[in-house]
Amino acid sequence: MPSELENYYLKQTEPIQSCLLALKNIIMSIHPLITHERKYQIPFFYYKGKKLAYLWVTRKKLQVGFIEDKCLQEPIEGVRLKDKYQSIIVNPNEDIPMGVIVRNLKDLIHLYDNLT
Repeated sequence: MPSELENYYLKQTEPIQSCLLALKNIIMSIHPLITHERKYQIPFFYYKGKKLAYLWVTRKKLQVGFIEDKCLQEPIEGVRLKDKYQSIIVNPNEDIPMGVIVRNLKDLIHLYDNLT
C-alpha cells in the first residue's frame, strides 16, 4: 500500500505526475543527504534536517520552491525570523529547467555546509 507521500504523486494526472516524479528524482540525486518527507500535505525535501525545497501543484500549475531556512539568518533582537521562500513555475509540457533547479539547490546546500 502506497504511503501518503507516494499517493501525492500517484493522484496527479498526466503530464503533471510524470513531471513531479522527474523533479523528485532530480532533487534526490543532488546529494545523498537529501531526505524526502510530507509536510503541509505536499512533498518537502530536507538537507541535514534543514528545509531545502518543496513541490506544489495548484490549479494545474506546478511549482518548485526553494527554502532558505531561518537558521541562515543573523538573529535580530526582538525580531522573529522566518524562512525565505522562492519558487519557479514548471510547465509539465515543456523541458524541466534543470540548470536553474540544480544551481539553486547546490547553492542552498553550500550555504548550509558553511554554517558556523
